[in-house]
Amino acid sequence: MKIKLVSVPVADQEKALKFYTEKLGFVKKLDIPLGEGNRWLTIVSNEEQDGPEILLEPSIKHFEPAKTYQKALFDSKIPYTQFSVENVDEEYERLQKLGIEFSTKPTVFGTAKLAVFDDTCGNYIQIVQTL
Repeated sequence: MKIKLVSVPVADQEKALKFYTEKLGFVKKLDIPLGEGNRWLTIVSNEEQDGPEILLEPSIKHFEPAKTYQKALFDSKIPYTQFSVENVDEEYERLQKLGIEFSTKPTVFGTAKLAVFDDTCGNYIQIVQTL
């Protein structure tokens, strides 16, 4: 078994695509219209373009429990997911220069260093470096 796709709920797919590609550096992989303004919109790591895809899922428009769950995580400042980085401090500095707001500055927890930012799409995202 291997991971092919994970999803991140977003309120606005176009805004999310812009943030995840222009700010975070991901690359658009698939963009298939599904009707009613929805798309099968996936992104991948620029460093691993044949790796796992992230679906920027518009589910919160159509499924109230997903909206409730996403809001509860956000209100509790719990990251929806995490991305691995080589150096949290460098990535933190790069993203801050792009205007990305962090709720947690680089912090060491055991054998990892992490930081948490707001993806502007209703989620907190954690970046993590294994020490």
